[in-house]
Amino acid sequence: MYSASDLRKGLKVQLEGEPYIIIGFDFSKPGKGQALYRTKMRNMITGNQFTQTYRSNDKFEKPDLEERTMQFLYSQDDEFHFMDTSSYEQIFLTRDQLGDNVNFLMDNMEVQVLFFDGSRPIDISLPIFVNLTVTRADPWVKGDTSGTDTKPVTVETGYQLQVPPFVEEGDKIQIDTRSGDYMTRVKE
Repeated sequence: MYSASDLRKGLKVQLEGEPYIIIGFDFSKPGKGQALYRTKMRNMITGNQFTQTYRSNDKFEKPDLEERTMQFLYSQDDEFHFMDTSSYEQIFLTRDQLGDNVNFLMDNMEVQVLFFDGSRPIDISLPIFVNLTVTRADPWVKGDTSGTDTKPVTVETGYQLQVPPFVEEGDKIQIDTRSGDYMTRVKE
């Protein structure tokens, strides 16, 4: 059990039988009375968000969460199929459950799949950096005075991002999966 004083950004709690993650947190101690803990929470299954204020004597259950290493196999329509690397059991997650993570998934990539109550997959954790090949890069116009020293490119997963002008089609680049930003060009 967690108490309200344990609340912080990133903590996972269970409310009314469903897992929530705290995405915003604020503590205030008025002159009189109890301390107040204002939280912004996101349901880890539906994605719904809400703001709630708790008092210092409120208690929270720990959710039954487990991470397993799984391999991304393929996508079909809006379903993304994964295989457990030890038991060979296969599961799928929807595009809605994965969110922006679909921009960085490549065949045979190993990811951490988060399960709720031991059998219900709800989210994945990608490696922090992925190396992807640029499939489309427009030429950069020398003397372009628009003030930006970047150009748009598309990588093999279909994701589009801004990169420095020296990146060409066929180059392999490293992308930060947390922000979706270009990090560096990868030498092979």
